[in-house]
Amino acid sequence: MWEGVGAMLSAMGAQVQCDRSGAALHARLNAHLQEVTGASSSIIVCLLSSSKEAVVQVVGQNVLETPLRLSFTDEMISCVLSKGEAFTGKFFSLDKKLQEILTKNGTIDDHIEYIPIKDSNNEIAVITILVGLKNRDAQLVTIVEEIFKYCLLLIINTAHGEEETRLKKQYQCLLQVARKFFSQLGDFDVLLQGIMSEARQLTSAERCSLFLIDFEQGDLVAKVFDGENSLKSSSETNCSVEVRIKRGQGIAGHVAETGKLLNIHHAYEHPLFYKGLDEKTGFVTRNILCFPIRDEHGILGVAQLCNKIGGKQFDACDEEVASGFSIYCGLSIMHSIVYKKISDAQARAKVSNEMLMYHLKVNCRDVEEVLTCDQQHCFAEFADLHFDCRSLNVRDTPCYVINMFDSLNLTKRFKMGKDTLARFSLYVQRGYRDVPYHNWMHAFSVAHFAYTAITTFQLLENEYLTDTECLAYLVSCLCHDLDHRGTNNSFEIGGGSLLASLYSSEGSIMEHHHLSQALCILNTEDCNILQGLQTPQYNNCLKLLRDCILATDLASHFKQMAIYEDMIAKGFCKSDPEHRRHLLTLLMTCADLSDQIKDWSRVKKVAAAVYAEFFHQGELEKQRGLSPQEMMDQDRAFIPDLQLQFLKNIALPAYRMLAALFPQAKSCVKIIDEHMQRWEAAKDIFSNTDTKEGCNLLESPMLDSMIDKSLLDNKYTPDLSAENE
Repeated sequence: MWEGVGAMLSAMGAQVQCDRSGAALHARLNAHLQEVTGASSSIIVCLLSSSKEAVVQVVGQNVLETPLRLSFTDEMISCVLSKGEAFTGKFFSLDKKLQEILTKNGTIDDHIEYIPIKDSNNEIAVITILVGLKNRDAQLVTIVEEIFKYCLLLIINTAHGEEETRLKKQYQCLLQVARKFFSQLGDFDVLLQGIMSEARQLTSAERCSLFLIDFEQGDLVAKVFDGENSLKSSSETNCSVEVRIKRGQGIAGHVAETGKLLNIHHAYEHPLFYKGLDEKTGFVTRNILCFPIRDEHGILGVAQLCNKIGGKQFDACDEEVASGFSIYCGLSIMHSIVYKKISDAQARAKVSNEMLMYHLKVNCRDVEEVLTCDQQHCFAEFADLHFDCRSLNVRDTPCYVINMFDSLNLTKRFKMGKDTLARFSLYVQRGYRDVPYHNWMHAFSVAHFAYTAITTFQLLENEYLTDTECLAYLVSCLCHDLDHRGTNNSFEIGGGSLLASLYSSEGSIMEHHHLSQALCILNTEDCNILQGLQTPQYNNCLKLLRDCILATDLASHFKQMAIYEDMIAKGFCKSDPEHRRHLLTLLMTCADLSDQIKDWSRVKKVAAAVYAEFFHQGELEKQRGLSPQEMMDQDRAFIPDLQLQFLKNIALPAYRMLAALFPQAKSCVKIIDEHMQRWEAAKDIFSNTDTKEGCNLLESPMLDSMIDKSLLDNKYTPDLSAENE
């Protein structure tokens, strides 16, 4: 009998060895086991000690579409060895999964026998499961062990060979992934999307989310998600959804904190799982594989995979893939960050070189002329809030800058050298391009408002601002439009300029560039007027400088106005740092709009300069085949209407806020209201001219007499709707 069995098994083994299929071998063995033992079905479970997995490929003669891979421990093996017949219907810790397979394959578990088979090292290599035994023969175990004596080595070698083949394919996939990742280093968002897509495909997951650690705030941040449901929602809303969770909270937070992979088979039963997101989105999370992403310095983030496709669970193979995958993720993210820094540095260098080539350096003779100029001029009138500082000679303006610092006692307070301040002023002056509006005289006018606001509203004496805050305010006004090109942020983005590539991820492109150029000048030799500050003051001053310059981006104006309104409604508190910061940015906004509180002759000239700059950008956009905004389009712009919209929606609300804090600013509100009446009266005059003639009319004294006549003939009343609101 045994010789016949041996010959049959040898022949069977030779046939299987030809096609190298473990599944075929298991199917043939199962057929023979069922024939010899009388079992209705049988299962061969291979134990892979290297990965601590139990692998099932075949149930009876039915080959599983995907092999079942179950984790096992030494305790589980001991349980099998000591089970007895009472263990019927349960297999390790994953009995539900095996029961599902047994039921699907039509087996009856009225009696199940587990027979461990040991190899030459006396270690369990295979467990044979016999299902539906009618009679348990005393020689059952001996018969099964004798059968495996002839083919155990073949089973083991086949399993190892298939495992090596699987690993080889896995590593090839990972190398392809790495190749993809390192071709996407230039675009961080595309790289992250690629990481999630590849992770989902490698593990056959329905959904993937990637959380990166925000080291400044200590949060985990996910801006994009991968998967059918998430991609659909993102496209429908046309926006990037950002999710923040605290480090240490939830499954992703726990993995980020501990650095250990989590494979959760039943998500809703896990104590760290948060059901609220599923309830909001309608997505049902069954199982989760969450693993850390590291670089050489530590954990960068966490990838979280949800729902193994096909109703299965993530197994040890998926864990292995995830562990290898995370290494490539960490390397690619680290190199992408380095690549971005290098690209930014190159872009900065190009922009800086462009600026240096455009402007001349300040020489000692220029500094000496500023220091020896007649600083009396008309400085008494200069201290008036509504003084037209644009009427001054441009050559004299650096002298006035020094006088402003001296008058506020900032030069003594912060131990500034006069030559350093003079050189700084000249560098800033030459840092502005010769564009119609955003030029040095605009910056000087904005600084003039800052100086007169500090003195008129007694901001220092009444402790609304500290000396450091006043210094930051004045420096911000001088530097807030450095190297302005006469174009706005949308133009830079649309043209894909160097500035757009450098700052588009941060927003406020031009404002970030102005700030960068200010810091560049402060770091220029013998130009750092802040060097007398102590380290805490210095750091605070730079932070305020950033806040003030970025506040001049009108894209954030309406959001900021709501904050100011809330602050005023609650009552300004001098001891509240946030209130002081909001006051500073409000003052900065008012300073940037201060041309509107000068007399009418200056207002209309400023309007002419503004629209000259706007229309130049509009022509450039037309050359690109784009349709410019109405205010940029010389063929469509109606200046009086545009000015009324600007004054009503932007300038007037800002100055009303200021007047609510400082009654002395009510004169500004009154002047703006008078200008609105003049623009209203100018509508009929401009309606009979084209835009080009209208721009010329702004420069003509005839416009004043025409408006005066119109004002006499008609009664124009101010629009107080905003104030009533």
